[in-house]
Amino acid sequence: MAATEEQFSLEGRPTAQLIADHLREQIVRGTIRPGQQINESMVASQLNTSRGPLREALQRLCQEGILIYRRNYGVFVLEIEPTDLREIYSARETVESTAARILLDGGPVQIRDAVEVLKEVVGGMAKHADSSNWEAVARLDMQFHSSFVAAAGNSRLNRIYKALETESRICVLNLEVSYPRMEVLVEEHQDLLELLEAGDREGLLAAIKRHMREAVTHLIATQQEQGRP
Repeated sequence: MAATEEQFSLEGRPTAQLIADHLREQIVRGTIRPGQQINESMVASQLNTSRGPLREALQRLCQEGILIYRRNYGVFVLEIEPTDLREIYSARETVESTAARILLDGGPVQIRDAVEVLKEVVGGMAKHADSSNWEAVARLDMQFHSSFVAAAGNSRLNRIYKALETESRICVLNLEVSYPRMEVLVEEHQDLLELLEAGDREGLLAAIKRHMREAVTHLIATQQEQGRP
């Protein structure tokens, strides 16, 4: 359903921000596909908005890296290539490993609080895996990792991770066709949770590294199966 500018304003946020949020979600969900050009006239008409706020929203998404501006051609959705996948997950591995060290150095109370939040997320993942709801599993996958980093209590680390979140969500949704079973992904997160709860520094850091690198392997394999370079 097309949203109106009045509806945007009622939410109390600038229209450009709402348009950016709307387009970002459409990209993450795959409604707007990688490589697809954004038709400004069509989007402005669908959202009943003017070109000014729309262009500001597109500029924001270009700054986030999920849209690409090509001079004389227009704005296109980022196509995530193997090099991008490796960079995204390498950056995530670095941030999450740092967060893990901070958490483990923070002591039992900080670890306990983090575990309490993460247990609820993993429980939700398991529930949705049982009902084969991949979109919900993918959403909770990213919630797990975002919550893990947030639990470290480092605002700048959290800000860096949020910049990776949209690209990561696009990647996670694509894992549906490459993971043999949803339960495998749930088990990987359960493993991370248990290692954190046990205070196993070496095991947790190794598991984060393995989790990220296996995701890259699965995603690249999927791209190759789909005939992408």
